Amino acid sequence: MPSRHEFVLTLSCPDAKGIVHAVSGLLFQAGCNIIDSQQFGDVLASDATGLFFLRLHFEAPPHLADVATLGPLFTHLREQFGMRTALHALARKPRVLLMVSKHGHCLNDLLFRWRSGQLDVEIPAIVSNHPDYADLAASYGIPFHHLALPTGAPAEAKRAQERQVEALVEREQVDLVVLARYMQILSGEFCAFLEGRAINIHHSFLPSFKGAKPYYQAHERGVKLIGATAHYVTAELDEGPIIEQDVARVDHTLSPEDFTAVGRDVECVVLARAVRWHVEHRVLLNGRKTVVFR
Repeated sequence: MPSRHEFVLTLSCPDAKGIVHAVSGLLFQAGCNIIDSQQFGDVLASDATGLFFLRLHFEAPPHLADVATLGPLFTHLREQFGMRTALHALARKPRVLLMVSKHGHCLNDLLFRWRSGQLDVEIPAIVSNHPDYADLAASYGIPFHHLALPTGAPAEAKRAQERQVEALVEREQVDLVVLARYMQILSGEFCAFLEGRAINIHHSFLPSFKGAKPYYQAHERGVKLIGATAHYVTAELDEGPIIEQDVARVDHTLSPEDFTAVGRDVECVVLARAVRWHVEHRVLLNGRKTVVFR
């Protein structure tokens, strides 16, 4: 458990000389102790954005140990280097809302990781368009919100249901929404509301088989690798910035049901990694891509 004096600073800005020196020097002058530092300059690839990224884990002296006090210290540097910064107190656990439909393997995995201390967050609520996992939520003592959405519901009904989720996010001060196999296409308005704070798990190694029964499609094509992709939610369906991907090897001896079972295991691991890295403030957006400090 981090102390109440520990913080993480993340920043991005156009790459320039002296950024690390300026930031570390400011923290030194303020009496802070840097515990861990990671950096990346996106300047070498042909599609480079020219941005510099930094994640600093540091401990502040008691008289500075809150975000409201520390934040203004970086005002001059933000202006000097054109920085986008975020400051996080590690003593505050991120609040994560989970959304699920009919497939509960990712939900069950995240709840176990949370209960066993592997995922250091608070889970104020679980939302589903089906009632199937109300008992599972109750077994963990987490409020379950069944917000029904009939098959073929018109856009107005879907948007009304999304507004209920938005109200819940604001009421519970949710930091991250996780679509743990929540099988609904989200409206552009909802995606904009959740920009940068919603993660989806796609049951495919993107780009790959889309639509219904992707593992059956994969089996029919005789693939040798199947996988999963965790990405941020955007209005472009399954096109958001990718956080994590992984694969598992399969062969001709496995049935479509075996493919599905293997794929579900990969989905759980990939989603859990993405959620953990996000709540540990290790993921920074870099245009359509991400920088992940692991």
